[in-house]
Amino acid sequence: MPLRLRSAVQPSMAEFDIPLFAYGTLQQADVQLASFGRLLQGEADALPRYRLVPLTISDPEVVRLSGKAVHTAACRSADSDHVIPGTLFRISAVELAAADDYEVSEMARVEVTLASGKRAFVYVLAAGESRLPPP
Repeated sequence: MPLRLRSAVQPSMAEFDIPLFAYGTLQQADVQLASFGRLLQGEADALPRYRLVPLTISDPEVVRLSGKAVHTAACRSADSDHVIPGTLFRISAVELAAADDYEVSEMARVEVTLASGKRAFVYVLAAGESRLPPP
């Protein structure tokens, strides 16, 4: 279950220094409010050399929050033309832990270089995931 933050425990603006790239449901206002207790502000960026694949979600709480039983997951690609658009957010350590709690077990948090050249964390399909479709 996602960690819900109350306004009394919101970190100071100086603590929002962790870069998180989101391309899916973490961009949704309802998911952000439920997971972080606030709407995130971000900037457009992209994840090169990854492609989106469908991922069926079995966690009922994640389905409830996102409103979707099938999400998309980033999967590494050898094709340099593959790119996933999304949003780069700055979050706190507490919010990163809440994002970890929200993501399903088939996903892994990794650090990547975005199209802008900035480094960020992103959730991708975990290596060896058996539901990975062919390229």
